[in-house]
Amino acid sequence: MADSSIEKIDDIIHGRLRMGIMAYLINADAASFSELKEALSASQGNLSVQIRKLEDAGYISVDKRIADRKPLTTVRLTDEGEKAFKEYIKALTDVLGLPPKT
Repeated sequence: MADSSIEKIDDIIHGRLRMGIMAYLINADAASFSELKEALSASQGNLSVQIRKLEDAGYISVDKRIADRKPLTTVRLTDEGEKAFKEYIKALTDVLGLPPKT
């Protein structure tokens, strides 16, 4: 272990599903609730709870509206969320002793 500062790992992101949401969004401009549900093989209830935790932390923004008489929830990474996710990846890399990605 190159850096035993495991406390640098963001507990908000570190949950499996929350990390999956963040990883998906770092590579996408936005994602619908349905898209995330399918991509992460998540139940509707669990995904909803995890999205709320990330939203409460300010890491994602959630837009809810009606489109063609159906609810449409769109999720986006915030600037704060992008920064937090990059710091999370660096913390994991440091703890695992992996070389930094260039």
